[in-house]
Amino acid sequence: MLDSILSLSTAGLTVPEFVFCTVFSIIFGVIIAVVHMYKNNYSRNFILTLILLPIIVQTVIMLVNGNLGTGVAVAGAFSLVRFRSVPGNSREIASIFLAMAVGLATGMGYVAIGGMLVVVISIVMLIVANLPVDKKSQCIRDLKITIPENLDYEGIFDDLFSEYTARNELLRVKTVNMGSLYELHYHVMMRGDKSEKKFLDELRCRNGNLTIVCGRVPEERESL
Repeated sequence: MLDSILSLSTAGLTVPEFVFCTVFSIIFGVIIAVVHMYKNNYSRNFILTLILLPIIVQTVIMLVNGNLGTGVAVAGAFSLVRFRSVPGNSREIASIFLAMAVGLATGMGYVAIGGMLVVVISIVMLIVANLPVDKKSQCIRDLKITIPENLDYEGIFDDLFSEYTARNELLRVKTVNMGSLYELHYHVMMRGDKSEKKFLDELRCRNGNLTIVCGRVPEERESL
């Protein structure tokens, strides 16, 4: 059942074998693309790449099958793709590696193994995508407060933070506007029973009504 469907005769690859593997590469690529789109940010070009990548890898593997020199040359060409592309997050890289592995399996005729790989990895991805989100991380705010240069920022907002936040952390301090202002960057976790608007109003009274920016913490783009 898990044996290769490709014939080992001296006649080489036949048209029915190539068409059969290509059809399954397209099916597997579509499945990988659909699973990648589930609860994830994506672009049309990336989804097209996931669909076509198994077919491309399959064709390359079929062409270099048994030719060591050509195989080494193709491996070197594939290694250059990493330096010609924009780094993606960990889920994108996992999807690309899955598409390449499936193309490798179908290119060698192991269609059943490729199908099992797609099913298992897709189930794992769907399960992880449906895991409950940490509610505490959604309460964390990215807070940037601008203050005049003559105002000592050390401890100036401690009483407000104690009243309105459950946790706060000063990440960095930088000068802005030719050094005439300071920008304080915090991560704060709001208390559930406190008003965010009232908190910002009191901060404005303390910093001389200068700019205050409060929003969600930007998601970090993981890369491998």
